[in-house]
Amino acid sequence: MADDDIARRLARLESLEAIRDLIAGYARGADRNNDPAIMAPLFAEDATWAAKGFGPFKGREAIAQGLAATGRTDILWSLHYMISPLIELAADGRTAAGNWYLWELATMPGKTADQPDSIWVGGTYQADFSQQDGRWYFQNVWLEIRLATPFEEPWAGRPLRRFE
Repeated sequence: MADDDIARRLARLESLEAIRDLIAGYARGADRNNDPAIMAPLFAEDATWAAKGFGPFKGREAIAQGLAATGRTDILWSLHYMISPLIELAADGRTAAGNWYLWELATMPGKTADQPDSIWVGGTYQADFSQQDGRWYFQNVWLEIRLATPFEEPWAGRPLRRFE
């Protein structure tokens, strides 16, 4: 195998891992009420983010602030599972497209302030990625929420009985 082939294959693997790390970083930020200090550095300066009922937000700062507002008012707590990311790296190695499944446990405002709702959320993400100055960023993110349904027994702040 030629050295340039090995270097190309290694660069591809490093890019795929960097994009997977980007997705994991997004989940971490989302689980911290969409902390703008975590979320903003994940997005390209001219990125977009959209989901039905949320956004669209355009530009790194607008995305970070829009998602943070959602984390303060609409999604009070969450636990994101980003499942089975499929990433296609473009031939130029500087852009990519990907999709993955979302499985999320969330607490959202309920009918009364003292009775929030525990919600199961399922959906899919589609994203475009760009590499700038040797670093990968989200360029465009689309979230399609396919289900959001209440869970009867609330989990917020309640440990399992066997761990009490």
